[in-house]
Amino acid sequence: MNLLLDVGNTRLKWGLHDGQGWRGQGALLLSALDGFADVLAGLGPIESMLGANVAGVTVGGRVGAMLAARGLPCGWIRPQGEGFGVRNTYLDPSRLGADRWAALVGARAVHGAAALVVTSGTATTADVLDGDGVFQGGVILPGLDLMRLSLARDTAQLPYADGRFADTPRRTADAIVSGCLHAQVGAIERMFRQVAGQEGALCLLNGGAAAALAPHLECPLRVVDNLVLEGLLRMVRLP
Repeated sequence: MNLLLDVGNTRLKWGLHDGQGWRGQGALLLSALDGFADVLAGLGPIESMLGANVAGVTVGGRVGAMLAARGLPCGWIRPQGEGFGVRNTYLDPSRLGADRWAALVGARAVHGAAALVVTSGTATTADVLDGDGVFQGGVILPGLDLMRLSLARDTAQLPYADGRFADTPRRTADAIVSGCLHAQVGAIERMFRQVAGQEGALCLLNGGAAAALAPHLECPLRVVDNLVLEGLLRMVRLP
């Protein structure tokens, strides 16, 4: 069994793959990271582990200690200039986030044509991957919940809104939720224009806010559960 880990800003996502298919996937909040030891205890024999960590060395060290307790080495990926069907044209390829690199590799594995690779979590990233597998660059913006939180935190009278989307909102909570959704969707659709003319181009959408964003996007779209795990699986198969 291969254990694959996506350690993000808020959650740890895990997947267990037996070489033929996923045997299990799950997630837990980093605020409850100690519970990962119980997850590991229930997974059975594990042959290898590979992960992408953007949560920092402290979190990585805690995860590594739990793995070491089971006799497993901790393997974290580093972005590279080229590999697994993707060429990374970042000015300094090593500065690309490990999660973005893994998501690009995952996108190439599940869709062999041009794509806008969107991960909608604590932050939203939208990365342009052309039909030849060349990562052309991308944008990072606050995620949907972070936008709402910033309005509640940094304004005097706006709440952390639990509203609903409306074309012409008539109450403050709806205005905030609708505005944040418009901002996310607008950025994604503008970025998609860069690949829209290429054959088979899709927006590949994943992340915690995917279900909220997908109904509002007006571009060719496919929702994928976790592109980072898909990319890590590709890296395990093609070392």
